[in-house]
Amino acid sequence: MGGADASDLGRLRWRCRRGMRELDELLTNYLTERFPGADPVEQAAFRQLLDFPDADLNDFCLRLRQPPGAALRDVIARITTRSFAGH
Repeated sequence: MGGADASDLGRLRWRCRRGMRELDELLTNYLTERFPGADPVEQAAFRQLLDFPDADLNDFCLRLRQPPGAALRDVIARITTRSFAGH
């Protein structure tokens, strides 16, 4: 699952809408600022993250728990530190 066209980004933006405003902002900022230039592995990891329930995502972002797998941990680190540079 490589790049994303406009309709795909729209669907992902919708999936970034969560029950918690903080998560909405973190995920949407990542999607807008980093996702389009990310490599396919990172994009796939972000898509996979969106499958987690809000409570799990919140725990990951607050670093209360680690997501499974290095790719998911890397995406969470980028999301929470806003290290979107280096496309």
